[in-house]
Order: sequence, then structure tokens, then C-alpha cells
Amino acid sequence: MANWANLPGELLHHICQYLPTATDLLRFRSVCPTWRYAAPSPPSTASRFPILPNSGISDTTWGFYLSKRTIYSVHSSQNHDQPPWIVKLERDNSYRNNLLNPLTRCSLKPYPAGFPMFFSFLDFRVKELGQEYALQYIDFKPRANSIAEAGNHYMEKVAVLFDVNDGFVLLTIHLSGKLVVYKSGDEKWRVIDDLPSPYDDVIFREGKLYAADDSGRLVLVNYVDLTVDVVANSVFGGDKKFLVDLDGELLLVDMYLNTGSENKMDFDEWFQFYDCCMHERTSKFRVFRLDEITGTWIEVSDLGDIVLFLGENSNLSVNASDLSCKGNCIIFTNHCSGRQEDQVWKSRGAGVFDLDSGRIHPIGSRSKYTKMFWPPPEWVYSIPLLN
Repeated sequence: MANWANLPGELLHHICQYLPTATDLLRFRSVCPTWRYAAPSPPSTASRFPILPNSGISDTTWGFYLSKRTIYSVHSSQNHDQPPWIVKLERDNSYRNNLLNPLTRCSLKPYPAGFPMFFSFLDFRVKELGQEYALQYIDFKPRANSIAEAGNHYMEKVAVLFDVNDGFVLLTIHLSGKLVVYKSGDEKWRVIDDLPSPYDDVIFREGKLYAADDSGRLVLVNYVDLTVDVVANSVFGGDKKFLVDLDGELLLVDMYLNTGSENKMDFDEWFQFYDCCMHERTSKFRVFRLDEITGTWIEVSDLGDIVLFLGENSNLSVNASDLSCKGNCIIFTNHCSGRQEDQVWKSRGAGVFDLDSGRIHPIGSRSKYTKMFWPPPEWVYSIPLLN
């Protein structure tokens, strides 16, 4: 039997160039000293972004701080049939890490008794599901060499493009509904003067920045000359559009809202799910796939072994088989007002839409989905703490 530790260093270095995430690189380096020596050091976990100006986008704050978060699935190394624990980690500097609800921007507290402050890859199998970026207000001018305290008040998603010169471009949605762009080194944000309809979502995909307005019209954003090119025409019907990358294909998810119980839920389920919401609520979804040749949206009725996650700052597609749950579903947050911690968000603030049945269920009524979120399953904090 071949000794994997004796593979040539040049080959190991070449292999690790194709690892898609920093988490995969860490796992690679953990195999043995030979592999660790051949692989490059993982990138710094601290944010690489400077304080961003407010000019052109806001008059109510000193500036902006761009926070980077990573969504993980943490699997039991003992029982592979257990659903994983899904969590979002905000790690913008080496001194402060925050665990966040994977669908919202809320911190996960209080922690259960015995909850570990350190995790070892020897005790868990960890997979990186995706990343997100969020703009946060800075309410005061930070002192030199200090970490700026920020308020997580800016509600729009941010798409980030990195260029070959180690610069970056940010695309988000202005409060007016227009698109707004910031390039590293600029003194102000720049608004794109295009608004047939307010924009709903932005995404970075295959080296380009895209945006969809609330009619489903998809545009390619030319951030140099601040123009847009129409890629696909509108899909009318729903009330809010989400863009999701599915293995290289672009999906448009259309959320329908109403103020009644016309969503095929039983009355008790509907009351439990919505009794914290006094505004519009989700009734159904439709999913479309982009046909890039014809520039049209094609409706999709079956996602197969895929679960879509629609969050406040990011949208993800995940294989249901990796989650030990049913596919062809959408897990979403209903943006309910009020407290979203402990058990509250599980039963009221998040739901599961089953494309097979067309029904919405509160996530608290589906045990396999519930076990993936908060509080974490017992096997997460039954592992002894690291010294």
C-alpha cells in the first residue's frame, strides 16, 4: 500500500491549488507534517477591507465597515446519519469571533451549558457552504490602531469582486432602490442611474456582477462606466426576487407575499409561524433557471437533491444528501420583527417551502431541519473542550 505522506512536495503543492475553500486547505494541511509543509499557509482570517466612506450612499454615518462571514456545516464524526449543524461565523479579526444565525444577522446566544469555545477537525467534519459580506454602519471615527465598533443596520446584500491587482469592487443596493458601486481607492460610492424598477438582489458569479430588480429583470453591471446590460427580461408575479448560484447555473427565486393564510398551511401551523408578524408574509415560491442563450427565465419545478437557503445577506444551494434531509425545498427567513434568538426564530422566523407539495411549514415542525440550527445538537457540545 502506498504511503500518502511520501507523495512529492511539488505534486502536493499543485493539488492544493485546486482546493476551493480555505477550510479545505486547512483540512489538507492537517493530514500530516509533509502535507502541511507542501501547502501554502491559509489566508488571514482578519478582514482585508479598509474603512469605507459614506459619501454617495449615506449621510447618517461616519463610514462603513465591511464584514465577511462564512457559513459552515459541522458534521458528527461518529454518526454520519445525523443532520449537520449549520452555523455562520463572523471572524473579522483574530480577537473576536461571533456565531450568527445562518439565515439572519442575529448572534446566537446564550450558549448551552458545556458549549465548546474551540473546535477540532479531529472531532468534527467541517464543510464550507459559502460566504457573505455585509455593510455595517460606523457611528464614530475609530482611534488609530483600534477596531471600529459597527452597527449591523444596513439591510442590503453586498456582492464583492476581487481584481488581479488585489483591489476590489463592491455592488449593493441604495436606499432609493438603485444600484451603487464602490471601487477600492475611490473617495465615494457611485450610483448607477438605472431604475425601471427597484432592485432586489445582487450576486457575484463567474467573475462578473449581476443584479435583479423586483420584476425579475436581470442585468450585467459594468462597474467601470456605470452602465448595465440586460441579460434576461422580467418575470412578473411575485413580490421579491432572490439570485442563487447552483453549480454554475443562475436561479431566480420569486417570493410571493400576502396578508392572509392562503398558503395551504393548517390554521394551527399558520398561527404558530406568523403570530409574531404583523405585516406581509410569505405564501409561496416559484423558481426559474437562466437560459443564457435565449436570455430568458425557464421555470423549474424540481430541484432534485438540492435545498436552497434564502438569507438576509446570502443565498445558498446545498445538496440535501449532505444535510440528511429532503431535497427540492427552500429554507427561508420571514424577516419577522422582534426577538430572533433562542427557540423563537425556529418556529416563527424561518420556514420550509416544499416544491413537491407547494406547502409552507414552520421550521420548528420539521425535526430534521430544526436539528440543523439552534440550539445545536448535543453531540456538538458533548466533545471535551480543547486546552
